[in-house]
Amino acid sequence: MAHVSNICLVDFAVPAEHPLLAPVSVACGYPSPSQDYFDGRINLNDHLIKDVTSTFVVRVSGDSMEGAGISDGDELIVNRALTPRHGSIVIAILDGELTVKRLQLTAGGVVLHAENPKYPDIQVKDAASLIVWGVAETCLHDLRR
Repeated sequence: MAHVSNICLVDFAVPAEHPLLAPVSVACGYPSPSQDYFDGRINLNDHLIKDVTSTFVVRVSGDSMEGAGISDGDELIVNRALTPRHGSIVIAILDGELTVKRLQLTAGGVVLHAENPKYPDIQVKDAASLIVWGVAETCLHDLRR
């Protein structure tokens, strides 16, 4: 299962580090020698946060969302102001426990789908027992792990 821990509100009062911004996209294929310079700095908050007052960062524990590119220890940027839709990756509270799953709205009802075949779908039998806490917008994955 993929659970959520360490829920943190993004603190915009603290100045973010400003890494360099490449003025062009970086090719995943053959490298281009004309794209080897950097210009300016960026504020990651400007690029990653769409709604300051409704954005939180949560840490994922577990492997049930690996098929969606979300691994154990990753951090998700979650917007609580977004309306969850079919296919959204959501932070859900089901029977009092937080979990990360893909929301599926089917003719048979609401399903919380794990993106790892090791885990079964969770058919939500009582809609009153489910709270969609927020919609995940971005996954921060540390490539050094």
